[in-house]
Formats: sequence, C-alpha cells, structure tokens
Amino acid sequence: MIHRFTCRIYYEDTDFAGIVYYANYLKFIERARSEYVRELGLDQTATKRDTGVVFAVRRVEADYLSPARFDDVIEVRTAPIKASAAQIVLDQSIWLDDRALFQSQVTLVALKPNGRPTRLPKVLVDAAGRTAPSDP
Repeated sequence: MIHRFTCRIYYEDTDFAGIVYYANYLKFIERARSEYVRELGLDQTATKRDTGVVFAVRRVEADYLSPARFDDVIEVRTAPIKASAAQIVLDQSIWLDDRALFQSQVTLVALKPNGRPTRLPKVLVDAAGRTAPSDP
C-alpha cells in the first residue's frame, strides 16, 4: 500500500532562490507520516495520553533529486519497507507530477516517557507489516 499526501508549496517554504528550503522536505514527509499513521488506525494523541508512548525518528537517509518551487502541488508517497516490534522503516518520496523530487528512507521507533525505547504498538506493526514487502 502506498499512502499519498498532497500539499502546496507556499512562499514561506522557499529560500532566497525561490526553491524549497532543503529542511522543509523533512517537514513535508513528517506531515505525511502523521496522516499515514492516522489512516492505519492509530491515534497518536490517545496513545501518548493513555500510555505515554510517542514516536520518534531514529534515522533518515535523504536524497534531494530536483527542486520544488513556490505554488507547486507536491505528493508525498509513503510505503512501509519492513516492520518489527522495535522499529518501522518507511520509504518516503516527494513527487511533482511524474517526477521524483526527493527520496528518503525513515526509521521510526517508540519511546516511553523517560525517553527509553519501547515496543511499537501492535496495531501499527501489524498494519505496516501487512503492507510491507516480504523480507527476502
């Protein structure tokens, strides 16, 4: 399953050259991840309130392929690569029409209130695992 999230590029997203500032791509994929998790049926606010568990990015690998510009409507595509009780690895890319602008691989973990790692919620692992390709 590929989750798709669209958003428009606003002036505030761009730099002096009129292209999207590189760090803002991370904001776009963060928004898309939040929507992806929501569509999997996990309420992050309730999870934090009820268990104290929050999600954190452990690792990001990013390739900037081509710039987005003011007023472009981009699509962030999110797909699980693999899931375990300890972490989920997602492929996240940003597209403008049929052209890839940004490619990343993001590893998510869960943290207890004391900042220590904990198991990811089963509902999230199960849902992501059902949609992730099998390990070879």
